[in-house]
Amino acid sequence: MDMQHDHNHSTMTSTQTAMAMPTSAASGHDHSSMGHDHSSMGHDHSSMGGMGNGCKISMLFNLNTIDSCFLSSSWQITSNGMFAGSCIGVFLLGMVLEFLRRSIKEYDRFLVRQHLSKFQSATSPAAATNSSINSSKDGPVVAAAAASSCAAAAVPPFRPNLWQQGIRAFLHLLAFVVAYILMLLAMYYNGYMILCIFLGSFFGAFIFQWETLPLGGQQTSAAQESTVCCG
Repeated sequence: MDMQHDHNHSTMTSTQTAMAMPTSAASGHDHSSMGHDHSSMGHDHSSMGGMGNGCKISMLFNLNTIDSCFLSSSWQITSNGMFAGSCIGVFLLGMVLEFLRRSIKEYDRFLVRQHLSKFQSATSPAAATNSSINSSKDGPVVAAAAASSCAAAAVPPFRPNLWQQGIRAFLHLLAFVVAYILMLLAMYYNGYMILCIFLGSFFGAFIFQWETLPLGGQQTSAAQESTVCCG
């Protein structure tokens, strides 16, 4: 009877083993399939990492030239000549920023001169009358001072109209855009580009901030703005 029990036990064990083999095989096949899918995912991941046409982008200070990318993958350096042209363009962009800043100030000065010229002809007869009266009493020095004070009092404060303010805002927008582009280019930490930005700012200030220095309390354009970031 023990032999029959052992025989039945071995038969049941063999049956269970046979039933488990397809399941294990299926599980192994599924596992291999998952491994294959995992390798496919890894392949896809490596493909995604290769997007951008091999651009060299670093968040640390670097001196990369060929295959460097700036602002977008379409601005990829493919030759030394292209890199030299990019450096010249960034240099000129730094000068354009200083030109726009000077243009904003010159346009404001133009508006003020235009405003003063409207009231100059109206205040001239009154100033001449006061000058002739005061010159007969206290002399020409007092007459000139009285005429100047009268003319200054006759000119009202100036506020730009809609179109003038629109032009002022547009010039400010251009300066802001150029300054922001230069800031983004500097964030690539490319030593050559940073040097071109510095040189463009230097020569731009040298040319467009070369103006007559007032002797009074009025500040020059160089003294009014000492920073360069973002307009």
